[in-house]
Amino acid sequence: MQKIAILYILSIYISANAQTINEQWVKDNYTKKEYTIMMRDGIKLFTSVYAPKDSKEKHPFLLMRTPYSCAPYGENNIQPRLYEFHWKEFLKEGYIFVFQDVRGRWMSEGTFMDVRPFNPNKKKKTDIDEASDTYDAVDWLVKNIPNNNGNVGVFGTSYPGFYSTMAALSGHPAIKAVSPQAPVTEWFKGDDFHHNGAFMLNDAFNFYSGFG
Repeated sequence: MQKIAILYILSIYISANAQTINEQWVKDNYTKKEYTIMMRDGIKLFTSVYAPKDSKEKHPFLLMRTPYSCAPYGENNIQPRLYEFHWKEFLKEGYIFVFQDVRGRWMSEGTFMDVRPFNPNKKKKTDIDEASDTYDAVDWLVKNIPNNNGNVGVFGTSYPGFYSTMAALSGHPAIKAVSPQAPVTEWFKGDDFHHNGAFMLNDAFNFYSGFG
């Protein structure tokens, strides 16, 4: 009986302290703002920032750069993935979530290039790549978003995983962790579109019929 009583009390405690993370919870605890962040060559990239309303401590960033859109747009519209998947655990910890439309996609300016190559020899402001865009975005975030602690993690799966990899090459000192999950890498040799040069027509048609 004693064990049953302990379990019963424990279940009541857990229920009382459990947080239901849903859209309303996000609106109650977070503020969404939308910005256009200028890159070194003058191009502006659309960025959504979800920041905790709690100002008692400073918060780290979690950044995802994507070609698939950071919709829904509008500061009153909440990204459902924040509370539908494991990201909600990071919400409870008070991370600042940042989503950015990459260059040339959706609400961002500029010209899009599939798997834009890394340029290790940038000499002028027009010499850009995804690493420099990440650097410029991160630099703006740590200098302009209130109550941040200057630490940035970058994450993403598949194509956003590619942009995470580029973040690791940006060299910005605020970037403390990068998690490229199943990233796009070398399309000719061993990724989705080519396998040692053999063009995968079905896969490419399926992808680009939606990607555009």
